[in-house]
Amino acid sequence: MSAHTHAPAGAGGATTKKQVFAWGLWDWGSSAFHAVILTFVFSVYLTDAVGDDLPGTVPASAWLGWALGISGALIAVTAPIFGQRFDAAGRRKWSLAILTALTVAAMAGMYFVRDDYSYLWLGLVLLGIASVGAELAQVPYNAMLRQVSTEDTVGRVSGFGWAMGYFGGIVLLLLCYAGFIAGDGDARGLLGVSTEGGANIRLVALLAAVWFALFALPVLFAVPEKPVERGDDRRRVGIVESYRVLWRDLRQLWQADRRTIGYLGASALFRDGLAGVFTFGAVLAVNVYGISAADVLLFGVAANVVSALGALAAGRIDDRLGPKTVIVGSLVAMIAAGTVLLVVSGPTMFWIFGLVLCLFVGPAQSSARTFLVRLTPPGREGQMFGLYATTGRAVSFLAPTLFGFFAWWFATDRAGIVGLLLVLAVGLAALLAVRAPESS
Repeated sequence: MSAHTHAPAGAGGATTKKQVFAWGLWDWGSSAFHAVILTFVFSVYLTDAVGDDLPGTVPASAWLGWALGISGALIAVTAPIFGQRFDAAGRRKWSLAILTALTVAAMAGMYFVRDDYSYLWLGLVLLGIASVGAELAQVPYNAMLRQVSTEDTVGRVSGFGWAMGYFGGIVLLLLCYAGFIAGDGDARGLLGVSTEGGANIRLVALLAAVWFALFALPVLFAVPEKPVERGDDRRRVGIVESYRVLWRDLRQLWQADRRTIGYLGASALFRDGLAGVFTFGAVLAVNVYGISAADVLLFGVAANVVSALGALAAGRIDDRLGPKTVIVGSLVAMIAAGTVLLVVSGPTMFWIFGLVLCLFVGPAQSSARTFLVRLTPPGREGQMFGLYATTGRAVSFLAPTLFGFFAWWFATDRAGIVGLLLVLAVGLAALLAVRAPESS
């Protein structure tokens, strides 16, 4: 771990190996929600099993989409003011603990969601609560990046965190698949867990909750709290007043340094494109390139591995050449690989160029975070990452909508790739207009 440490004091005090590793472990733990609950296991269980025989004309998948949409709206509205209040009160670590606990509690509650459509609503409410908690927890977590890094190491530390998240997701997914899900019949996995009432999937949710809780603890003990700024008028204001303060700060930001606003907009666009690559990768693999449903999980593991390795390697380039260079290079490479995927066919070509795409997703995500850290005035990280979450949510409909539009217009899922490439290209163009952060 020596690559991730530096002796000089950063904004949050001396940065040690222990602090960086503890901070990265939270990312490792949070992958239990993102990979297992939201993407691969519990959400699929809700739509394919729990809500399978739901009466009425609205399918369970539509209810799932609406539940996550409501969660997204809540996040968009609350993230900036929460971040602002965490900064002002000097309670980033406390807020990270509360939001993580909320997420873990909702995940643990999923154990009670039996395979019966009458439990669909409980499952959707818990998934919605966990989504809000997990996303809002990212605000103080990202804001702590400056506390565990220096100007010279922020890229490497950010890349390390992203890589830990990817690897944590892989390890837990494989454990869940081998232990609780693999096989057919009434008993699944190496542990021979019964499928009655969805017991095996409910135990997976419980394991994911314990996993997140355990790996979230070290950062709360190893990283010191951010000191409170004296005379900060954002302290002890009500919710309504918080929005007034936010609006005032945004006006000042627009007058003082418009590139931060420009960057928030550009990053929202290309981050939506990056999310789209992962969201629709499995659909394209099966429907367009002939990869078997069983091999999709293997591709998912490989995709996460190369994304993690890409994030680790690019962290060093970020510290040397700056985050803009990494993001621009990554987006150009992804657009090139995606263009090739438009014209090739077969599983082999998808494995090659699909993994090339994923190799550059990690670096772009990691350097997107460091770009904002380098632009943000000390003490305002929480507020800025709150806005980062909000702007991301504001355009999160673009990639799915354009994917669907092109797939419908040309009557083939392959054409949906054009929609994803368009979002990445517009994000790249917007980013090119934003001046890179000055290196100190």
